[in-house]
Amino acid sequence: MKAEIVTMTAKEIDQEAIARGGEILKKGGLVAFPTETVYGLGGNALDPMASKKIYAAKGRPSDNPLIVHIAELKALTPIVKTVPEKAKILAEKFWPGPLTMIFEKSDLVPLETTGGLNSVAVRYPSDPIAAQLILAAGGYVAAPSANTSGRPSPTTAQHVEEDLGDAIDMIIDGGPVGIGLESTIVDFTEEVPVVLRPGYISLEMLQEVLGDVRMDKGLIKSDSNVHPKAPGMKYRHYAPKADLTIVEGSTEDVINAINQFVKEDQTNGLQAGIIATEETISEYPLGIVKCIGSREAEETIAHNLYEVLREFDQCQVSKIYSEAFYTPKMGQAIMNRLLKAAGHKIIKVGREEE
Repeated sequence: MKAEIVTMTAKEIDQEAIARGGEILKKGGLVAFPTETVYGLGGNALDPMASKKIYAAKGRPSDNPLIVHIAELKALTPIVKTVPEKAKILAEKFWPGPLTMIFEKSDLVPLETTGGLNSVAVRYPSDPIAAQLILAAGGYVAAPSANTSGRPSPTTAQHVEEDLGDAIDMIIDGGPVGIGLESTIVDFTEEVPVVLRPGYISLEMLQEVLGDVRMDKGLIKSDSNVHPKAPGMKYRHYAPKADLTIVEGSTEDVINAINQFVKEDQTNGLQAGIIATEETISEYPLGIVKCIGSREAEETIAHNLYEVLREFDQCQVSKIYSEAFYTPKMGQAIMNRLLKAAGHKIIKVGREEE
């Protein structure tokens, strides 16, 4: 099977293609589509067989929950047991947008969709193409990122085609996504709301609205044996083919260390890649150097992260070295993805080592 690819923009939506995509989803098929975060791989969230197809197409472990996407607020009530007051406040502030919230599920949502859990992750995306497709499909679309499990998430339709072009029914090409990192996930099944995955909406932004919100302690650890409550918590994600290492320290120390590592690799006959910024790219004379964006405009780093990781797959590099990106607003989200891509391999250099 080769996926049908249809092209449209948020301003000029192809209603005929959307209707076709909706029918595919209603009949249990799979459609990839753009959101404001990354491309999603959609299936009917209320159909257990469709969820099984999503796991199979991605090669994704079936205990890794799927996010149910809705396109109107009234769709939330039928699929959850209760909506806490604090969740209503966040919905009013951030929906539609890059926020996923976890609730106790109703019987309407099959366990196949929730990875066997009695909770369900729900998101209301702001992308107009996503919204139209969700409504055309009946209102409930389960959609993890549209990539092979473990690979960098797709930020263009071409990425989806590379990974899943032979495994799904349709790809809606809506152009490059806006944000480039998956949504923030907040768990409301506990007394205090817990961030299970950082994203564009930061912990500070959530605390500003709700007051008491905490970050899940497991976010800073590598894989655990705990049953994951949200996508991406347990398994290695976003990984390029080459071995990725993050180098942390002062700018000068990081540049010197990476240059030394690349020099040693070349002596040993290995080609190395470097992830740099606009501010530092000229400091790396050796290796294949790619610019991820500017620290002055940290959204560019988030937007380009997966694209750069995928580009290195075409470069035949054996190793990749990346600077660390503890930027003010999106640093939590960027480093969360980068650490997972590196399998939590980080080298601290300079004074921090002493």
